[in-house]
Amino acid sequence: METGNKNIKKEYQVINVAGTLAKGFLTNPLTAVLGIFMLIMGYLALNTMPREEDPQIAISGGAVIVAMPGATPKEIENIIVKPLERKLREVRGIEHIYGMAMDNVGIVNVMYYIGENREDSNLKLYDKVMQNMDVMPKGVMQPLIKPFDIDIDIPIITVAFYPKAGKDVDDVTLFETVREVQQHINAVDYVAKTTLKGARKAQYNIEVDMGKLSAYHLSLGQIMQAVQSVAVDVPDVKGKTTDGHLVVFGVVNAIESVEDVGSVIVAQYMGSPIYLRDVAKVSHGIDIQNFQTAKILSKNEHNATLSKEANQITMTVAKLAGTNAVFVAEDVVEVLEKYQSTFDGIGVGYLITRNYGERANEAVNELMSHLLITIVIIALMLVFALGWRESLIVTFSVPAILAVTLFTAWMTGQTMNRITLFALLLSLGLLVDAAIIVIENIHRHLHAHGVEDKEMSELLIEATDEIGAPTNVATLAIILTMVPMAFVGGMMGSFMKPIPYNVPVALIASLFVAYIFTPYLSLKLLKKPEHKHVEEETMKNEDKNKGSK
Repeated sequence: METGNKNIKKEYQVINVAGTLAKGFLTNPLTAVLGIFMLIMGYLALNTMPREEDPQIAISGGAVIVAMPGATPKEIENIIVKPLERKLREVRGIEHIYGMAMDNVGIVNVMYYIGENREDSNLKLYDKVMQNMDVMPKGVMQPLIKPFDIDIDIPIITVAFYPKAGKDVDDVTLFETVREVQQHINAVDYVAKTTLKGARKAQYNIEVDMGKLSAYHLSLGQIMQAVQSVAVDVPDVKGKTTDGHLVVFGVVNAIESVEDVGSVIVAQYMGSPIYLRDVAKVSHGIDIQNFQTAKILSKNEHNATLSKEANQITMTVAKLAGTNAVFVAEDVVEVLEKYQSTFDGIGVGYLITRNYGERANEAVNELMSHLLITIVIIALMLVFALGWRESLIVTFSVPAILAVTLFTAWMTGQTMNRITLFALLLSLGLLVDAAIIVIENIHRHLHAHGVEDKEMSELLIEATDEIGAPTNVATLAIILTMVPMAFVGGMMGSFMKPIPYNVPVALIASLFVAYIFTPYLSLKLLKKPEHKHVEEETMKNEDKNKGSK
């Protein structure tokens, strides 16, 4: 009885989650399906995740613009800017307030703490200004509250339009052509807004004679109200004066001739009407108050000296938050290419001066190529250390872990950017640790004494279970070093947030992949070696049997 009991093989008792996972998936036919599913989901996430060059940062703020025609900067500062700053300090969550006082207008910029909800911040800003409208000084116009929206204020593509060399293209024709292109680009999916910089528009210009204005006891506010009654756009007062004249912008396509503009009644003086022509000079032309004109410089055929200098119009295109900058930029370029024949016909050229989508795509592709190079290097190192079969098993774990991490980031609404990929590169050296530890312990068990008495499945479960506890503790320790980064505030904290979000996910995924797929692939690829002492023992037994016969 005792001899029989000694020959009974004792089954290994699993004591760790590593062994439990290895035992549950080792012979399960769905393990291979799970691995293929993970790789497919990772591939889909890689190709469908929105690509950006930099991560999006939640920044909220705005500007309060208060106009008071005829007021000096000192007056604006004392009666508008400073009181408004004091009132805005009462709003919770404001980090910085910047006030500016200029001729006729005061501007107070507000910046909230990073991470504040943009919609709530804008509502609080508007509510505080409206609460204090009753204390505004007399003569102040309705405040304009303009929220700052960083999601759509940063362009992903900028295009410079300019007259080609030798082509006579006037400013108005150039503007109308670009404006038509802008209209079609606005219709592109996920384009948030487009703006034009340096455009010279056709309009009526009104030069107010400040001396005559004082003689008739009139204010600029009265002139603006009179012009506003016939203008499409609200007049915008510019603070630059020359020889006692002030340029006022605003009358566009509202009436038919200069005479019609000059016949606008401004006020009544001693029973007689005062016309706009009595206090101002009206002319037809372009927007002479445009201070944003830019020049484009071109080189001659020898690429040596500048050959032409011309006015340009720069169009900026911004995308909606959370969308793919690569796809949006490609769609915008496609629209521009459709207008190529129109541009050639009138002599207009264009130059893409910034393509955020192309840069983002190049950054993602470059970092992905670096990931592949790193995987190859790891595989080659393991070939010499453990063998090509073991190296193949560990190499599979890397794309599997990255697939889980990318899929998780995709499901949580993250974007593919340089910081996300930096987090993957940072954790790449750590990802293979668990798989290497498991495969090395399996390798040790396969070459240990007495391995011929164990079943292959039992050996794999025991080897995986042995290293479960120390591997879990080591991985947890690394994760805890990354977690504090999630609590860093300010701009840097928001910029680096993909690291504490993605590195722990990658490390946890590395454990599951190592405990599930490393034993499974080892069962398929590895075999128990035949030890020399076993072969010698077998030969001796055969010789003894022959001798006894």
